[in-house]
Amino acid sequence: MKKTKVINSDISRVIAQMGHFDKLSIGDAGMPVPMSVEKIDLAVTHGLPSFMDVLNNVLEELEVQRVYLAEEIKTANPTVLEQIQARLPETEIVFYPHEEMKQDLTNCHAFIRTGEVTPYANIVLESNVVF
Repeated sequence: MKKTKVINSDISRVIAQMGHFDKLSIGDAGMPVPMSVEKIDLAVTHGLPSFMDVLNNVLEELEVQRVYLAEEIKTANPTVLEQIQARLPETEIVFYPHEEMKQDLTNCHAFIRTGEVTPYANIVLESNVVF
């Protein structure tokens, strides 16, 4: 059995297959996911698991150099934005319109769906190298 904190087999597999500049997305329960993108559905009920719980878990294994957030998070969900900034204080954040984020999902290895039901709780993580 794995000793690290990411024990979901699908999430672990996707992270293990990622290279430099590859993307992985985590988002709320309502984010539309393109049919061409693998969806790892963790949602159990409203709020379970939370966006931040899943993000914190993924960040235990994935080295991230840049994150992408919807511009709308600044006004519609400043609490989650502050939590992301606190968790990734040295990581570059790129803001773009939510519509562009939805289109950018086609460039992601997978989308991890959480039970989060707050607006714009979505992120695209761009991987870095560990050397």
